[in-house]
Amino acid sequence: MTEIYQPVEERTAPGPLRNPDEVIDRYVACFNRHDEELRHGGVPNALAAEWMKREVPFFECADSLLERVYWFRWWVFRKHIVNTPDGHIITEFLPDVYWSGAYNSINCASGHHIAEARWLRGGKELIREYVNFWFKGPGDELSYSSWVIDAIVRYAELRDDRELAVGLLDEFVRFYRTVEDRNMTRYGLFWSYDDRDAMEDSISGSGLRPTLNSYMAANARAIATIARWAGHDTLAFEYDTKADTLTDLIRTYLWDKDADFFKVIPLNDKDDALASMDFADVDPGRNVREEIGYIPWAFGLADNAHEKAWSWLNDSDYFAGAVGIRTAEINHPRYMNRESAHECQWNGPCWPFATTQTLNSMLAEIRSGRGALSADDFMRELRRYAAIHTRQRDDGEIVDWLDEDLDADTGAWISRDQLEAWGWRDDKGGYERGKDYNHSAFADLIISGLAGLRVDEHADATVLVVEPLAAGRSMPYWRLLGVPVRGHSVDVLYDREGDRYGCGVGLTVRVDGVECHDVGESRDGVQVVLARQARKESIR
Repeated sequence: MTEIYQPVEERTAPGPLRNPDEVIDRYVACFNRHDEELRHGGVPNALAAEWMKREVPFFECADSLLERVYWFRWWVFRKHIVNTPDGHIITEFLPDVYWSGAYNSINCASGHHIAEARWLRGGKELIREYVNFWFKGPGDELSYSSWVIDAIVRYAELRDDRELAVGLLDEFVRFYRTVEDRNMTRYGLFWSYDDRDAMEDSISGSGLRPTLNSYMAANARAIATIARWAGHDTLAFEYDTKADTLTDLIRTYLWDKDADFFKVIPLNDKDDALASMDFADVDPGRNVREEIGYIPWAFGLADNAHEKAWSWLNDSDYFAGAVGIRTAEINHPRYMNRESAHECQWNGPCWPFATTQTLNSMLAEIRSGRGALSADDFMRELRRYAAIHTRQRDDGEIVDWLDEDLDADTGAWISRDQLEAWGWRDDKGGYERGKDYNHSAFADLIISGLAGLRVDEHADATVLVVEPLAAGRSMPYWRLLGVPVRGHSVDVLYDREGDRYGCGVGLTVRVDGVECHDVGESRDGVQVVLARQARKESIR
């Protein structure tokens, strides 16, 4: 993986500093002008700019594509914030679909929803209502598999909201035990139906999958963390043990040493017995590398023995499509074979849901320091992901767009084309069902990846780590303003030449308007740590 990410420069000279409100107005006017506002959602187009100015951390950068998609994704996201009799929730589809729950809710992408919403200035109130909807309200958090408890812990650390997590600890334990009752096999691993992983018609099918097993290992670790916050050390030990045991089983049984990849052990039913747990004995028709094999990295489940798996990501003979990441390796005989008539399949198309997961796994791998990936690899895939957010209309105009799945080599939105060919059937969700589909994340990848913001908790200290992946040759400048972190407002600016923002060369971090000059400097209880490569003297 030696390809170097090359940004698209918006301008070569510093020029006047742009006014944030004017930038937002310009983007929203464009998005609104191209939008067929079929459904108002939570915040109508007429109020989109006002909402974004109030809620969204301001972001600009030298790469016009990344900047545009950042704002487009927030423009899409606000449509899905819906006020219900049970509080605000975040939806996946804008039109009502029959497979949804109360208020058109679907829990599948709840982890992505929380990851995005935690960066909103009013995100604390939104996430509190959203999480309570799932665990104390009418929401069905068991409908699809998810890593929701892990996402809640990450939110709680960022926004200083242990109270929410601790208050729901009993509900989280109930949730975990219910999934154990429903999905645990005699092998100590969870069984899942690929459709309930929201990955219908996959090549591997149902079985012992890296999806649910990784999610539940992460959820167990999260429950242990919350239990320690609550002073329940015995419960914390129990769930740490569950997480450790599941991690060992994932590494032992779901890792195919010959293929250098985490894979599914096919099993048609939870209570079925396997003749063998050796991948050499798996039906070749279901023995396949799939993008879900990268999920363990996102939750810290992979180690040095698994690094070879990353060699397949940027290889066109495996996962690297011309425009996006394939959900299955292209060299498998059943790749994109359309055996099923279902409009949504996971036998090779690029899914933004999965691309988000893989980028989060890449981020975790880079931060591990093991060396299999670089910041350039992450930025390459982030930009490729951003570039899929378009559609060419019948009149030839290219507009900003987000839908369900697409052909990883042509960029055509597959399910949309199929639904249109069927005449937008009502039983499939009707006209433009997948338009503005909120099934993935993007802004979180900009804030936590490109800009490198994350919070680590150690004892009573809160550490804001700033470790940007876009700096030096990969990005000459960017700024991120007004990020909410534990009751504070954080600004992060990068200026390679020092002639754009008036803050000098390299990285600048401000907490509540006050610049942090030294590594480890504390501002009102938030200790700021600049990763070595992010410090001004070495970032150029």
